Amino acid sequence: MLESSHPWKTGMNTNRFLRVQDRLVLLVGAILCTLLVVTGESVLAHGEDISEMSPPSSGPSNSSNLSSPKAAGLQASCWALTIPYGAAKMAYAIGGGIVGSLAWAITGGNMEVAKSIWIPSMTGEYIVQPQHLTGEKHLYFVGASSEAPLS
Repeated sequence: MLESSHPWKTGMNTNRFLRVQDRLVLLVGAILCTLLVVTGESVLAHGEDISEMSPPSSGPSNSSNLSSPKAAGLQASCWALTIPYGAAKMAYAIGGGIVGSLAWAITGGNMEVAKSIWIPSMTGEYIVQPQHLTGEKHLYFVGASSEAPLS
C-alpha cells in the first residue's frame, strides 16, 4: 500500500539516476579529451614514424595505377576492412585510456605509469591503407611503447 500511495518516489529516483549518469558521461568525456591532449605530445615525439604515414609525393607505380580496377578493389577492401578494424582499435584505445587513467589515479598521479598504458593503446594505426594489403607497409594495431628509444 505504501508503494502505491507514493508513485512519484520512483520518478525522483530515476531523475536522480539520470543526473548522475549525465555527470558520469561528462566526466568520462573530459578524461578522454584530456588524455588526447596529454598523449598528443607523446605521439609527436615519435616523429620518425610520422613520415612513414604520409604517402609518397611521386612514384611511378603510384600514379599509373590509381585508376586501375585492382586499385579500386584495394580501396574498396580497405574501406570495408577499416570499419571493423577501426571499431576494434577505437575500443582498444578507449579501454587503454580508462585503464591508464585508473593506473594514474591508483599510483598517485604517476604519469610514467599512465603513459606506459596510454601510448601503446592510443597510438598505432586506425585506418587500413592499400599499402597494408599489398604488404608494402606493416599495420600496427598497438603503437610504439613509451620505453622505445627516441632518435
